[in-house]
Amino acid sequence: MPSCVLAYSGGLDTSVILGWLMDRGYDVHAVYVDLGQPCEDREEILQKARDIGAASARIVDAQEEMCRDFAFPVLKWQAKYESIYLLGTSIARPLISKVCLQVAREVGATAYAHGATGKGNDQCRFQLAAEALDPSIEIIAPWRIKEFRDQFPGRTELIQYCEEKNIPVKASTAKPYSSDENCLHISYEAGQLEDLDVNGVEIVEFGMGVSPQEAPEEAESVTVRFEAGTPVSINGESLNPLEIVLKLNEIGGRNGIGRIDMVENRFVGMKSRGVYESPGMTILYDALMYVEQLTLDRDLVHLRDRLSPEVAELVYYGFWYHAKLDALLAFIENACQKVNGEVTLKLYKGNIMVDSRSSGNSLYDEGIATMEGGGSYNQDDAEGFLRIQGLPGRVQGRITPRDFS
Repeated sequence: MPSCVLAYSGGLDTSVILGWLMDRGYDVHAVYVDLGQPCEDREEILQKARDIGAASARIVDAQEEMCRDFAFPVLKWQAKYESIYLLGTSIARPLISKVCLQVAREVGATAYAHGATGKGNDQCRFQLAAEALDPSIEIIAPWRIKEFRDQFPGRTELIQYCEEKNIPVKASTAKPYSSDENCLHISYEAGQLEDLDVNGVEIVEFGMGVSPQEAPEEAESVTVRFEAGTPVSINGESLNPLEIVLKLNEIGGRNGIGRIDMVENRFVGMKSRGVYESPGMTILYDALMYVEQLTLDRDLVHLRDRLSPEVAELVYYGFWYHAKLDALLAFIENACQKVNGEVTLKLYKGNIMVDSRSSGNSLYDEGIATMEGGGSYNQDDAEGFLRIQGLPGRVQGRITPRDFS
């Protein structure tokens, strides 16, 4: 009998997929990858998988790994997809595939199944990651299989299948949108959010914090320390990567930090509308930027900024385990070796303001930068600098004069 691993959430779709795969003759090993998503009872989810008939069911806690090995390297790049999205879901998917393939290797499974649809980005991220790690793995994506879609054209048929198979499901009205959560962020899409006339941040019930309007009337200070571009402490307390993210989620959440509403370009070609909240990572992006401003050479940071959209695209599209990203991640590790320092931010009703910053590796020299008289910068040197810089323009201006009338 063939066997497969299933990236299992315990929700309606993956519960049906578990039964459907068994109907097709598979031994199914259900893997719940814990990335901080909300759940009433994780053990209950595992028991549900066993009751359906899974050959095995397990939880794998990968929250710390996601923050340390996935989110923080992307943070060092200041990578944001289309200038605004912090890639919280994109970062999680290759790790889910990695964990599932580790289980597949352990149990001898030759296939990997997931519940992503054929319209979205997640199918790309799951599959591209899995095939890069194990080129021989068979990918089973039921929503891309016509037989599955014909059998389950809608939510009613999914629920009916569960009733016939005695699969427990919560009979509740569907939300006016769908959501996906991990410890980095929550994303909201579909349903009413597909109507661009709807104000997304007003209809979404955010789960990680209050609105800016509801935030305190007093600014709150938070101090973040970095070593080699990696955050290591909050308000003087040394914390591991997961603890840092959770602590800043709490601090940022109560101050209305990190909500966005965007129309983005999916990898498959369509535009989609998403609402996101990411309080902790939003604070980290700003905090790191202020330390970089002190410690990174101009030409290096400008090169990083030109390449950052490339990194965001690779992560968003799902090319985590690919040579190009390997090289770029190695580059940023080298580039951030001297990005050490501390920054204090003030948070106020959704806004982040820098209060102070310092670094033992600071390239800022007040004696050079001062606008007062004296100092160590000789302004006479600028005369020759500008004559050399202006030479091509003067030559062109004589040969092809510009009309400035």
